[in-house]
Order: sequence, then structure tokens, then C-alpha cells
Amino acid sequence: MGTINYYFVIILFILIFSTAFAGPPYDTDDPEPVEFRHWEFYLSSRPVHDDAGWNGTAPHAEVNYGAIDNLQLHVILPFAFNTPNAGKTNYGFGDIELGFKYRFIKETSTIPQVGIFPMVDIPSGNQSKGLGNGSTQVFLPVWIQKSFGKWITYGGAGYRINNASGNKNSVYLGWLLQNQVKENLSIGIELYHITPETGDGEAENRFNIGAVYDVTDNHHILISAGRSLNGSTLFQGYIGYQLTFGPK
Repeated sequence: MGTINYYFVIILFILIFSTAFAGPPYDTDDPEPVEFRHWEFYLSSRPVHDDAGWNGTAPHAEVNYGAIDNLQLHVILPFAFNTPNAGKTNYGFGDIELGFKYRFIKETSTIPQVGIFPMVDIPSGNQSKGLGNGSTQVFLPVWIQKSFGKWITYGGAGYRINNASGNKNSVYLGWLLQNQVKENLSIGIELYHITPETGDGEAENRFNIGAVYDVTDNHHILISAGRSLNGSTLFQGYIGYQLTFGPK
């Protein structure tokens, strides 16, 4: 285990046991679903730069709906791009993501809330152009969250099933700490670990620093940026607009 991996474990330990919104703009999610009969709509972009070039979404639309108490339905419809270092830029429709978030333990003063958020990526993007995976992917995570005044901490683990050629199943471990620094502004930092996702790949430890700015009660701006502490990811980012609405 290298020095960077030791630092990652130490920092992750601190975050988990520290006294801190969720999902976008971060990779780590939380167990809290959208309220019953409420909607979340995102229009966002997720660029990534690694040793092979640039790829990501520009834009993608995400919709979440509180179908019943403690249950959220989820869909992402992306336009993807792929710009390899040696080659032309490809742009087109990417892989559709479908899922649901279900919270089965509600938070109390002493107990954290816990939920699951299984998702399926449908291979609707063109794999030969680098716009899709080429095979169905399934992600099976469990998320935990606890609040302490203006602080929120959440995270968990998930298993990704990916049988596309050249890829392999992987494990995700992540945690985030967030502070409500102002009434309309929260700032967070996350650390996460991903086991090798390809046959010749390597495990990566990554971080993101992000912010959510509430323009009004219904309109929000989300942004984050980070990279890998080891591995090939030189930059990863997220910038998006969120609209929230529902019955009072």
C-alpha cells in the first residue's frame, strides 16, 4: 500500500467519524429521497480528463420524483462526448440511467438514515465512438447519512456489474462531509475509492470539492471539481442547474 493510499485511509477515517445535499454535484450519494410528489430537475455537464483524453456529458438531463413516501424514481438522459488525444471528437446520445432510491431507516437524534439506490445503465450510446458502455451496467449501493447542526456527513459502498468487453465488475467506497456555511450556500468535500474497472486498469482514490448555491428556494447552482490522488484521472468536474418544485 503506497503513501497516497495511507493518506486516503486516514482522511476517510476522519471524515466518517467527524461531527456536515447530496448526489449532484458529487459522486457519493445519500439515502434521502425526494419528498412525496416533489420533483428535482437538473441540466448539467460532467467533463472528465484522463490519460486518454476528454469525455463526459454535455449536457445531461436528470429527473427525480418522489413517487411515495421514502421512494424516489430517477432517470438521466445524457448527450455524451469523447475527445481522445489521438482522434476526432465524437458527440451523441449516451447511455440512459434508470433507478430508484428507497430509504428504509429514517434519521433520529441518535440513528442515521439508511437507504438503497439501485441503478441500471441502458447501453443506448454508441460504444464504437466512445459514447456508451456497450453493455448494460447495474450499480447496487447502500448509503448512510447523519446530520449534526450545520454539518452533514454521508456515504457508503456499492457494487457495479459491468460485463462489457474489456471491463470488469468493481466496488465503490465513498464518504462526504458538508457544511451549510450560509443560509443559501453549502460546501463539501468527498473522498472515494474505486477498484479496477477494466482488465488492465488500476484502483483509484479520488477527491472532489463542491458547492451548492441556492439562488431561490426553487433554483440552485451546483459545481464541483477534483481528480485522482493516484491513477489516470487528471480532472473531473460537474456544473449544473437544478430546479426543485412540488406541493407546499
